[in-house]
Parts: sequence; C-alpha cells; structure tokens
Amino acid sequence: MQTVFPRPAHTRTVLISGASVAGLALAHWLRRRGHAPTVVERAPAVRPGGQAIDVRGAALGVLDRMDLLAAARASRTRMRGMSMLDADGNELWRSTEMTLSGGRLDGDDIELLRDDLTGLLYERARDGVEYLFGDSIATLDQHTEGVGVTFEHAEPRDFDLVVGADGLHSKVRALVFGPEERCVRHLGAYVAVFAADNFLGLEDWQVWVQDDGRASLCVYPARGNTEIRATLGFRSEPIGLDHRDTGRQKAVMTERLAHLGWETPRLLKAMREAPDFHCDAMAQVHLDRWTDGRVALVGDAGYCASPLSGQGTSLALVGAYVLAAELGRADGGHGAAFARYERRMRPFVARNQALATEHMAGAAGEAALDSAKNAIALDG
Repeated sequence: MQTVFPRPAHTRTVLISGASVAGLALAHWLRRRGHAPTVVERAPAVRPGGQAIDVRGAALGVLDRMDLLAAARASRTRMRGMSMLDADGNELWRSTEMTLSGGRLDGDDIELLRDDLTGLLYERARDGVEYLFGDSIATLDQHTEGVGVTFEHAEPRDFDLVVGADGLHSKVRALVFGPEERCVRHLGAYVAVFAADNFLGLEDWQVWVQDDGRASLCVYPARGNTEIRATLGFRSEPIGLDHRDTGRQKAVMTERLAHLGWETPRLLKAMREAPDFHCDAMAQVHLDRWTDGRVALVGDAGYCASPLSGQGTSLALVGAYVLAAELGRADGGHGAAFARYERRMRPFVARNQALATEHMAGAAGEAALDSAKNAIALDG
C-alpha cells in the first residue's frame, strides 16, 4: 500500500532533463509529492538496450516504496554461474555461486537489464507526468521567480525548478556548473555495450575473456536465452574518443580487442552491426555542489560513480528519492531542501564512488560493498 503524502501549499513545476533511471524515478516521487513534473528526453522514447545493472541495499527500499520490488525481482537475470577465460580462450576458473557482474547468485541484490528497469519506472511514472520526447534543453535563465527554459524544438517555458538527470555528459550541468573537464575524472578505461541474437548458444551462463589487463569482454544471455548482451573494454588514458562518434568507437574497440581468442571475432562482427551500441569512458563526476539557485543535479549528472563501482543505478534511485523527499518536506523552500539533499547524499556518494577508485585491480569485496550500499537511511 502506497503512502499518501500531504499536498504542498505550492505545486512546483519541475523540469527534469533525462528519462533514464534517475529522471523517471524523480518524476514519480515528485508527482507523488504533489508537484507537476515535466521530463524532456533527447531520444524519441525511453531508450532501449543497455547492460545488466544492479540494484542493491538502500535502493531496494526505494523500489519497494514504489511497489516495484516484486516486478524487479521477477525481471532479474537468471545466471547459473560464469567462466573466466584467458586471452586464448582457455578456461581459468568457473563459479556456480557468483558472477562478476551481479555478485552472489543467492543474495538479495537484484541484477536486471537496464531497459527492463527503465520500462518498469516509466510505467510507474507515466500518469500525471508530461513527457517531451525528441527534444532537449537549449538554454536556462534563472530569475527570482523561476527558470526560463528554451528547447531545441518546443516553445520556451518557465519552471519553478530544473533538475539535470541527463547522465555523465549532462547538458544541464554544462549550462549551469561549467564545462565537463572541470568535474569529470577519467578512470583509465573505455567500455562499450551492445545486444545481439544469441548466436553463441549460451544458456544462463556468463563468460568473461581477459588478457593481462589491457582488454576484456563479458557476454551473457538475456530474454530467455534468445539474446546476448556484451560488454567490451580496454584500459587506456584519455584518447579523445567522442561519445557520439559510434563509427570511431567501433573501430577502436575492434583494434583494441582483436587479439583476444574464443569467440571474439564473431562478437566484434556483431558489435559493428549492432544498432544499439553504446560506448564511453569509465569516469566519475566530482562537484563541490550539486545545486545552484533553482537547478539541481541527480544521478550520474551530479555524482557518476562509473560502472566500475557497480552502484550507479542505486545512487540514481536513492538520489531521486531523497531529493523528492526533501522538496516535499520543505513545502516551497527549495534552498533548504537542496541543502538537506546534499547533506544526506554526500557521505553515501563518497562511499560508493570509492568502490571504484579504491578497488581498481578488481571488484570490491563483499564487506566493502555491503557497507557502501547501505550507508544511508531513506527516512533520515
């Protein structure tokens, strides 16, 4: 049974940039708190594809409060285990107790496909939320009564508040907080993900191929073993790889992983033909503040922890919940709400970002992960 929140004296209009995990969750919670959210998304619909992601610790409580926990568990990946192969395709070890991507198979945490989670969130956040698909913010002009927004296509409008939930390369962050190079820290790797038909015949089994640390790939089946999702990566200092230039990205991935054995040649061919290919640097976002006037950042836009942490999705869900809760508690005083949001989230973000930066040689141990994923109280 969902909690009924008291209606605020003033209904805020809130523009959210980005219709992924953070933006959709925030839209739901703002609407539940009696506000009027509008979501603008550059893509023509909620984006398909993406890798398997994890929901852990406090974030499970957020899904529970959205009445989505059971549905998320029903959508979880169903791996029986994994194999680790060397660069020539020889098996080094295998496990039927855990996978590197999802952790222990008998744990309470949930691994599911990113598009399955965003699908659940979108269904929960459809009613009472305005969506502007196929559009994006062009300019922001803060004034005493709100924020004037111009769009690439829609007519200009004013909103009480604007929230950037638009990822590592956030347009809102660039417009208000400055250029990317001031806050994005490269973590020494690039990663690409894509989907393909299950031409490998994998059955609920994850396979990793890894050389001496320069390059690796992970592949696992999805959608009842009818598809595979692949993650390819290589270590490198920044090489100026534009996150929008998919042709160049595919060429670089082919070059950097061509020496790997097993089924790598077929996977690289599938990658070159994949329409849902996505590639980016492994990076974190570090800012002294996530709010400015009437503008706030949530999720990767404000505090990306990188996939190396395994906690990006959980940070997005918890951040959206906490921001909406503080705005609801403030009843019109966004300055106080933003200050409490930052105060509550900063220790949690720091602990989870450290999972990536303090464990670069491999995945964080269970003790470190358990501590970080539960390092916030939702009712704090």
